This record gives sequence, C-alpha cells and structure tokens, in this order.
Amino acid sequence: MATKQPPSGRPWRRLGTVRVRTTAAAVLVVGLALLIGATALVMTLRSSLERDVEKAARLRAQDVATALEGGTDPSGLALDDGDESFVQVVDERGEVVAASAKVRGLGPVADLQPGDGLTLPGLPGEEEDPFIVVATRATGPGEGFTVLVGRSLDPVEDSSAIVAKILLFGVPLLLLVVALTTWGVVGRALRFVESIRTQVAEISASQLHRRVPFPPGDDEIARLASTMNAMLARLEDEQQRQCRFVSDASHELRSPVATIRNLTEVAIAHPGRTDLEEFSTAVLAEDIRIEKLVDDLLILARSDEDRTSLTLRPVDLDDVVLEEAKRLRGSTRLDIETGAVSGGRTMGDVSQLRRVVRNLADNAAQHATSVITFSLSEEKDWIVMRVEDDGPGIAAENREAIFHRFARLDNARDRDHGGAGLGLAIVYESIKAHGGTIEVGDSPSGGARFEIRLPRQE
Repeated sequence: MATKQPPSGRPWRRLGTVRVRTTAAAVLVVGLALLIGATALVMTLRSSLERDVEKAARLRAQDVATALEGGTDPSGLALDDGDESFVQVVDERGEVVAASAKVRGLGPVADLQPGDGLTLPGLPGEEEDPFIVVATRATGPGEGFTVLVGRSLDPVEDSSAIVAKILLFGVPLLLLVVALTTWGVVGRALRFVESIRTQVAEISASQLHRRVPFPPGDDEIARLASTMNAMLARLEDEQQRQCRFVSDASHELRSPVATIRNLTEVAIAHPGRTDLEEFSTAVLAEDIRIEKLVDDLLILARSDEDRTSLTLRPVDLDDVVLEEAKRLRGSTRLDIETGAVSGGRTMGDVSQLRRVVRNLADNAAQHATSVITFSLSEEKDWIVMRVEDDGPGIAAENREAIFHRFARLDNARDRDHGGAGLGLAIVYESIKAHGGTIEVGDSPSGGARFEIRLPRQE
C-alpha cells in the first residue's frame, strides 16, 4: 500500500526554512541555558538557606553553652524554643538533663561530637519534618555538657518550592517570548531576502536593467542587496559590451567582404579589362585583413572566456623589444631610439609578449611624427617598459577608452590610420593575463607614452 503524501508539500517544506530552524535553535539554546540556570538557582538558594539555618542553630547552641558555663543549672535554662527548633543538654554520661518541649522525654536525638552537625530526616513521630542538628561543648561547674540544637528545614523546603514553581511557570513563558521575538525578527529580515529572491527569479537576460529592492539600514541583508545590484550592473554592462562587440565585429568584417565581392563582380562582368595581378593583390590584401581581424577577435573571445592559455617560460624582454625596433627601422622612415633598453627578464608567453610589443610599436608608428623611443629597466620586483612617440598624444579623458575594443579616437577614425581598434585591447588583456599593468601618459617629446610593468624574473 502506497504511503499517502501531502497534496502540495508546502507545509512540510516550511518546517525546514531558515525562520523555523533559527527559532527552534534559539528556543533550544535559551531553554537549555534557562534550565541549567534555574536548577543552579534553586540549588544555590537551598544551600544558602540551609547555611543560614545551621548558623542560627549554632548561635542558639552557643547561647545555651554560655549560660551553662556561667553557672546556670541545666534545670533552670529557658528552653522554650517552639515547634521550629529544639534544645537538648546531654551530660557526660549520655543522659539528657534538660530539653525543650518538642523533644522532652526523648533520648539524645543524635550522637555528635562538639562542632559537628547533621541533617535528621525527622524526629520520632515527625519523620517528614527534617531538622539540622548541631553540637556545642559547654563546661559547667564540675561537669561538662554537650548542647544539641536542632532547627527545622521546613522554611527552606517551602522557599525552594515557591522559587521552583515560579521558575516552572516563568521559564516556558520566557521561552515563548524568545520564540515569538526570534520568529518576528528573522521573518522581518528574511522578508527582504524573499523579495530579492523573487526579483532575481524574474530577471531574464533581456531584463538586466532591473534591480532588487534595497532594504533600509546597513546590515548583512542590505549588503546582499547592494552586492546583487552591483552584480546585475556588471552583467548588464557585460551584455551591452558583448552586443557592441558583435556589432562592431560584424561591421569590420563587412567592409573587406564587400570589397572582395565588388572586385569579383567587376572581374566577372568585365574579364577582358581586369588585370589579374592587380585583382589578386587587392583580394589578397583584403583577405589578410580579414585573417588578422579574425585572429584578434579569437584572442579577445578566449580572454573573455578566461581560456587564455599561457606557455610560461623565462623571456628576455629586451630581445623582443630590440627585434621590434629592428623591424620598424626596416619598414618606416622614423628614427627608432633604443639606447635606454637594458636587460629585463620575466616569466611569460613569448608569443603574446611579442604581440604586445608589436602592437605598441605599430600604434606608435601610426601616430609618430619623426621618432619612437623604446626603454626597458628594472625597478625592484618589476620590469618597466616604455614606448614613446612624438605624435599628437592622447587626451587624459581618452586614456582609458583606447583599451576598449574597436575604439578609435577622433584623429584616428579612418581604417587606414586607425586600424580595427583591437590592437590596444589585446595589449591590455595580455598584460592583465601576465599579472602586469599598463598606463598611458605624456611623452617628453609631446606625444603618448605607454608604460608597462611586468613581474621581474630573477
């Protein structure tokens, strides 16, 4: 026979909520603490009251002993102590020579040495009435006595019982207050958590502009909401960045594709007037442009997916810089200065670092008027490489934007001068993957200065 399950399961799931678990834990911990505290309180109170009763009994015994030592005959002692206490005077032969009314006619109620004490469960005929009995030595004229004084523990029992009853009713009431308070406080805090969860559950990829509600205060829930909103802002920014990336990539690829198509259509339409060498050169140039753009896009896509594979090994960065400087000397009429290039070794991927230096060199060559300066030095734990030109420079407000993908400044928007706008973006991603930094500043010659710092390898 199958076990019948609850229709929806929701009441059962609520038993496992944070609110229920927190309330149960608070009640359990406070209840255990109160139980231990109440037990200790009752035991401490009882012990204190018993000590008071014993102290009173010893004071009474000392009073009787003082009277006997002062010469008072035992038969002349005032021993009417009532029902709450009794006195017995026992001589050296063990016989009771004087007693209060409560124990008159009885033998010694206890065999005690002077200074000792004990608890009697009760006197003959009063077994349920416990007493504390103490003994004191008294030396009368010619004879010694032992004074036994007993005091009832009924007041101790009554006081302990009253306190226990108060705690018996008070502790559950206090636990109820703890449960209600915890339930309310946790529920109030989790109300915002549930609101945040509901809002996040409704946010789709097309609704990243939405934000979760922000509760008042500066507690953990408020910080959670702030973190969630910051995350949504980052996701929205990344989505917009990806959309711009796809749009810009499509635009960049469309131009060479269209150029190749136009050249091909003209060649097909007018085969007799088409110069094969000129046609092949133009198509090859556009194809190389497409290949370079696709390679750059692949590098950036891998960096976005955090799949950049670095083959790390010691790299002499000065060799890479000097190779690129030699290449520029052979391909441009610019003055290339490398006098400030000294030795510098880092752990890195030589192919990526070579691409970094080449992209910076090509960028400088595109903007320089007459001179490009390379420098390389070591500063503490860093290798510092600088590439400077004497071109128009980069305005301060654009020094962050130039590392964005497909970025072109106002003076470099044409494709022949500014390229596709991916070179500096690749430089930024590669330097970041190597644990380095890159900054843009002003060159002493008036142009731009790119400063890269990479960890130094001993």
